[in-house]
Amino acid sequence: MSSAWPTGGGSEIWAPTGGYGLVRCGGLTEQFSLGGDVVPMPINAFVGTRGTIKDCACFNVGRDVNSLRSAIVGLGTNEQAIIEILTHRSNWQRQQIAKEYKGTCGRELIDDLKGDLSGDFKNVIIALMLPPALFDAKELKRAMEGPGTNENVLIEILASRTNQQLREIKEVYQEEYKSDLAKDIAEETSGDLRRALLILLEARRDENCQGVDERLFKTDAEALFKAGEKRLGTDEVKFMEVLCLRSPSQLQMTFDEYKIISNKTIEESIKSEMSGDLKKLMLSLVQCSRSTPAYFAERIHKSVKGIGTDEHTLSRILVSRSEIDLLDIQDEYLKIYGKSLYATIEDETSGDYRTTLLNICEKGN
Repeated sequence: MSSAWPTGGGSEIWAPTGGYGLVRCGGLTEQFSLGGDVVPMPINAFVGTRGTIKDCACFNVGRDVNSLRSAIVGLGTNEQAIIEILTHRSNWQRQQIAKEYKGTCGRELIDDLKGDLSGDFKNVIIALMLPPALFDAKELKRAMEGPGTNENVLIEILASRTNQQLREIKEVYQEEYKSDLAKDIAEETSGDLRRALLILLEARRDENCQGVDERLFKTDAEALFKAGEKRLGTDEVKFMEVLCLRSPSQLQMTFDEYKIISNKTIEESIKSEMSGDLKKLMLSLVQCSRSTPAYFAERIHKSVKGIGTDEHTLSRILVSRSEIDLLDIQDEYLKIYGKSLYATIEDETSGDYRTTLLNICEKGN
């Protein structure tokens, strides 16, 4: 089933379970390993149709392993070779490279990369090498480690991922950390924010994009009005129920009806009725229901504006959306801010880190 999350640009919906398209190389339509055996390409919840990175049509895992090993060993590191290979292979292909590297060299590729690289460049290369669900799981874990919790990361990931993606993240988190993600989030957050995040983590959102229930959107709009603008205080639970569980198409009709009833947009009501991290989460859910790429364009802009750049947020978004909808994110960024994302990255970053991010942004990878 296709997800109904809007992606903007040239595509209004994307199919998170659509898997990889067939690779045409030499007239064939399968992916080949070093020995010429057909390697089945799995259905992948983290691959859409509007990504910048695609399967390399002439992928040769043995050649890539040899090139990477040559780039790492000896005096000095050939960073350019590492960048060119890893930013022009899909994540699935990178996993084949890592497996072959271990079999050929007897070492973990990620460990060798960590040993030879440093700083933001190292972080983005390691992010590229991780399977998407594991990368998200590690980002969630990092957000909850140490003193204080980075609620912004929890909000970004849980508000923007599909049901299947969330299920895979939970499973991988359990495998990696021998701990339940819901339990950890419950321990690290509190109040209405905790309640809303746990609802999202249940992965029960309606993703049916085929139709809208007219009675339901009118009922929901009236319920939201009564829960906020029409009463003293706010019934946050009703907002959570609607925003966390309804499909994007259903929510758009609800928001239109809400404006008719209240003479306010849903965003205006949330800003006046809520505060803190719960307000951030509710606004993120509204943004994602309207346009996930526009949401990420705004997140990227916030990461680069002002003094200093939030490289971790910038890297996370570019890597995690590189095979899903980064083309649409770039379209939205240009439309909203009047400057290309590519040009922004050129201005705000430097060195091998900049080269890596620019390669990720390139269309036709």
